[in-house]
Amino acid sequence: MSATPTLALVAHDAKKDAMVEFAIRHREKLSTFNLVGTGTTGGRIQEACPDLKITRLKSGPLGGDQQIGAMIAEGKLQGLFFFIDPLSPMPHDVDVKALMRLAVVYDMPMALNPSTADIVLRSARLQGLKTTSETPEVRSFSS
Repeated sequence: MSATPTLALVAHDAKKDAMVEFAIRHREKLSTFNLVGTGTTGGRIQEACPDLKITRLKSGPLGGDQQIGAMIAEGKLQGLFFFIDPLSPMPHDVDVKALMRLAVVYDMPMALNPSTADIVLRSARLQGLKTTSETPEVRSFSS
């Protein structure tokens, strides 16, 4: 495994704008990770945040989901940020479910929406740190 953790950034069509906004908002933090993204999502992030280095894989329906799944199975990925659109039918829904299943099987941090992604990105686990009560995962919203 690389010394620098690798994160995957994926978004369904209706959620690509939200993923780009997430990347812009967290560009400094994301710059500390190796990033991979599926075709269009990776391109949109690269366009909005040229300072982020993101490796673009194939489009999700054309094999990008399987590429990310293979990275999970091989231990080459430490987090999955997959902004899903639960209201639109997906012709490659079986691929999406398989990818999410692998993230669950391998106990990988996975965020399916921006609110969860904000929390997961602050996670000590993504940094490779052992989590204890002294390294809280979530900061208080009142602070």
